Order: sequence, then structure tokens, then C-alpha cells
Amino acid sequence: MTAPIDRLLDIMATLRSENGCPWDREQDLTTLKPYLIEEAYEVLDAIDRGDVNQHKEELGDLLLQVVFQSQITMEDGQFAFDDVANAISDKLVRRHPHVFGDLAVSGSDEVLRNWDAIKREEKAEAGKSESVLDSVPRALPALMRAHELQKRAARVGFDWPDAADVLPKLDEELAEVKEAIASGDAPAVAEELGDLLFAVVNFARKKGLRSEELLQAANMKFSQRFHEVEAKASARGLDMNRMNLEELDALWDEVKAESRT
Repeated sequence: MTAPIDRLLDIMATLRSENGCPWDREQDLTTLKPYLIEEAYEVLDAIDRGDVNQHKEELGDLLLQVVFQSQITMEDGQFAFDDVANAISDKLVRRHPHVFGDLAVSGSDEVLRNWDAIKREEKAEAGKSESVLDSVPRALPALMRAHELQKRAARVGFDWPDAADVLPKLDEELAEVKEAIASGDAPAVAEELGDLLFAVVNFARKKGLRSEELLQAANMKFSQRFHEVEAKASARGLDMNRMNLEELDALWDEVKAESRT
């Protein structure tokens, strides 16, 4: 019986073959980039929804992207799917000496420190010098990247001792936003708003929270409440386009009060 992963690899090879699918044959690594990002987010959405079947399906779609890219690189004589699987297996064994070796660790914090130390050794052996920040992907969503940049810097001690220590920084950045607004300097306003967002991410991180997830939750809450405002307006025969802000706020306050009860 053919192993499931071999079946998938064979199907992908057939789709890319001379008599395969025209669309699949036209794709390259660049054209597939948007699909990789889209599929990753659909996996996250399935997790958030708690839909087991959708989660399984979306993981399959994400795996397809790995198989698809590996097929293309194999055709170009670079590497195949087995090389990808072996590379990550070797890395996991190498970076977990406390599991596959005889190194003792005190907890997850030490595991992360060892991981980074081993990673730096690997780069040094390969003749590459790397900042602790270089491995944070530039393509990450901005809130996620800010979190990861701060986390990597914290591993070498560049961090606030406690979340409470970040609060004065929030006040400072907000004050600088207000100063920039008062000056009428648009570029300065943009820069200071960016600094404020970065500080908010820092505070959330120190509280053990991820800003990306917090904003996603806030987006969801806003969407749900706004839909309810629209429903109330429709039920009362009101045209939201003709309502003023005070009237709209009154509906919003109704929905907000109902959600709290």
C-alpha cells in the first residue's frame, strides 16, 4: 500500500508532468508565494473556529504548498521533498540535545537559550555572521514581527525587567505623538505612531500576550457589534447612511450594553 505522503508526491509530479494540468505547470516559486501565506492563515482560522474537519483540510492545503515547491525545485535540480524532510529532522535532533543527547536543562527558557546558541554555532561553522534579529522574517505581519524582534532581543538581556516598566514608555510615546500632531509635521506623526504601536506590542509581550491575536480579537468584536448595529437599524426601518454620528453611537451603545449582559 502506498504511503499517503508518497501518494501526494506522485499526484503532484503528475500534475506538473507534460500531460498534467496547464495551471500547475505554469506555476513557479514566485507565483506560489501568495498561496503559501493564504493557506497558513486559513489554518489559523480553522484553529480559531475549533472546526476539526476544516483544520485537517487546511493543513492538507498548507502541506500541498510544501510539496508543490519541492516538486519545482526538484525539477530545477536543487532539492526534493525528501531533502526538506531530512533537513528539518536533522535540525530537530541537533537542536534538542536535551532529548536526543545527554544535556540536562532546567526548563523551557534554557531550551530556548540553547537553541539560539546552537543556531549561532551553526552559522559560525558555515562562515555566516548573523545578528540575533536576522532570523525574524521580514514578511511577517508587522505586529507579529515586532513581537518576534523584541523576543529575540530579550534573549540576550535587552528587555524591560517587568511589564510595569513599559507603562512609562507608553506614556512617553503617546506624549510624543501629541507633540508631533501639534507641530503639524505629518512624517513625525507617522513615525511617532509607529513607535507607540511598537511600545504597545512590548507591553503585551511582557504580559504574555500576542498583539496580533489581540487585534484580531478586537477586529472580530468590532465586526460582530457593527453587524448587530446594522441589524437594529434595518429592523427599525432606519437608513444608516442618513443617520448622524450621535444616532449611530446610540445604536452602538445599545449593542455594547446587550453584549455585556
